[in-house]
Amino acid sequence: MADEEYEGGPDHLAEKMAELDEQLAEQRAELMRGTLADYELDDDDQQLLEGATRGEDGIEYLPALPVVAIVGRPNVGKSALVNRILGRREAVVEDTPGVTRDRVTYKAEWMEKRFSLVDTGGWEPDAKGIDRSVAAQAEVAIDLADMVLFVVDAKVGATSTDEHVVKLLRKSGKPVFLVANKIDDARQEPEAAALWNLGLGEPYPVSAIHGRGVADLLDLIVEKLPEVSTVAKAEIGGPRRVAILGRPNVGKSSLLNKAAGEERVVVNDLAGTTRDPVDEIVELGGKMWRLVDTAGIRRRVHLQQGADFYASLRTSAALEKAEVAVVVLDVSQPISVQDLNIIDMVLDSGRALVLAFNKWDRLSDEDMENSERRRYLEREIEQDLAHVAWAPRVNISAKTGRHFDRLVPALERALENWDRRIPTGKLNAFLTELVAANPHPLRGGKQPRVLFGTQAATRPPTFVLFTTGFLDPGYRRFIQRRLRELYSFEGTPIVINMRVRERRQRK
Repeated sequence: MADEEYEGGPDHLAEKMAELDEQLAEQRAELMRGTLADYELDDDDQQLLEGATRGEDGIEYLPALPVVAIVGRPNVGKSALVNRILGRREAVVEDTPGVTRDRVTYKAEWMEKRFSLVDTGGWEPDAKGIDRSVAAQAEVAIDLADMVLFVVDAKVGATSTDEHVVKLLRKSGKPVFLVANKIDDARQEPEAAALWNLGLGEPYPVSAIHGRGVADLLDLIVEKLPEVSTVAKAEIGGPRRVAILGRPNVGKSSLLNKAAGEERVVVNDLAGTTRDPVDEIVELGGKMWRLVDTAGIRRRVHLQQGADFYASLRTSAALEKAEVAVVVLDVSQPISVQDLNIIDMVLDSGRALVLAFNKWDRLSDEDMENSERRRYLEREIEQDLAHVAWAPRVNISAKTGRHFDRLVPALERALENWDRRIPTGKLNAFLTELVAANPHPLRGGKQPRVLFGTQAATRPPTFVLFTTGFLDPGYRRFIQRRLRELYSFEGTPIVINMRVRERRQRK
């Protein structure tokens, strides 16, 4: 049923709300709230009406945590060691060498000491193509670390690649722990002893898969770690958290690299190159932001194999940790079902939303084919994205940096509105005027009434309406749309919940 059914002509709401005496509105809202005493209310209702206060998220400035980088050639068990230290399955683990391709940072804790743990792609001295990029990532990780765990497969022994890594580590001058992995029991320890000849001091035998020796290693690590990182940038406790989402190969990693001003993430024309979410704190528009570049979401999760499956699950987790999502769309391709599914994932999570139309530089007016694509795109946006018409749109080129300066204002608007709270007096004055001008249609001879409204939460703005009957979905959408038109809710979903309450039986 179309929302227009509920419109009874011009309601002059904007003018009436502009003239509103806020003190009088609060008094009227208090009277409306008083009438709820005649209705059956439960404990949750009472708590909501008492306005249980939620603390605002304060910004706390924290010293930078010390950084521990885990390096080594491919398939020696670095990610398994990360998971063992974290005590949960975070890093992608697969028997295929080189599954981890980017530097990935996690927060870890041992014996009440917190530190950042950086997992890296396998280091290969003569790497070609993408492997060379991975090698560069490992070198950067060593450069930015306070301490390095160099992981060697003790069963294979030291290889020429390992010896190259040793040279790199010696040059860095960083404290190094030589970790002899895959020592599953005491009988295999002589294999670890053979690694003394690498010249990095004592090898520490561990089994990352079974956990053997890892606790002893961690005891030594936290003993030697500085209290505050000597190399990391100062960590700010409150940077707003931005998840960068999109289907594979739409340019998410290029966007992150452009924001960071350096090659933080492996960028390759191969779709789905990024598999681990990569958290980076960057400065944009004079503010610090925490950007999460997430693994490209593939079409059908249950058909994914190995690394892609786990990466997709962690993409959802990254969205849960975020406050605002930038959904990257490739303008050179039609808007797909995958794109819409990703947007729906953001809506379901209740996060603020910004749409970034990437590769805009390809839509030049001179080129007839591109000009036609531009016309089709506008039609697709109008039809397929009508349900998120409230999301700010930025037309950018992550590769060239075109219109990149527009991203930060869009993020700030979306977050400001995600945090927005409407005073109870204003909200109830709005509802009273709206319902008077556009009453709910009769249903079965009865007309549901809105008794009282309150904003139960922000992030996203969530409103609860106490009513005498169910409001049609179309009428709820109508209320939602008028709320958007009157108050600035650009960039944020709005949730409207109903509590249908019956009048108390008189004794």
